[in-house]
Amino acid sequence: MSRLLIIGYGNPLRGDDAVGYLAAERLRELLTGPDIEILAVHQLTPELADPISRAERVIFIDAAVTGEPGVILERPITPAPDSGGYTHHSTPSALLAASATLFGSSPEATLYSIPGESFEFGEGLTPRVAESLESLCTVCFSLPSSLQI
Repeated sequence: MSRLLIIGYGNPLRGDDAVGYLAAERLRELLTGPDIEILAVHQLTPELADPISRAERVIFIDAAVTGEPGVILERPITPAPDSGGYTHHSTPSALLAASATLFGSSPEATLYSIPGESFEFGEGLTPRVAESLESLCTVCFSLPSSLQI
């Protein structure tokens, strides 16, 4: 059982939408240990309910389409069933609910989002979003001592 699960998600081929995915890849370089599991995924899928159920704490990282580009937003996530069902895309709240329903466990969870400037086709982040990614990773880098953010 990992004490901390970090799930970064987004499309690496859609500009700033890649920030969550790239953050997870960067955090894999910075954070190691048996108590930490880091997943970089293109989208949230129902299969993630299993590793979520085994964690004590989950951090989701994603891009946001609204807000000031590059500002790091933080909010707690609580379990809530997804009104659209489980097809090809889920939400953090829906995955927590699925974890509770299917596995009897729903860990504490936080979503970090960074509003993007450009979601056009192409690789690479805009400068403000790239800077925020590094800032977020620096904050997360302090996790091994306390596993808290």
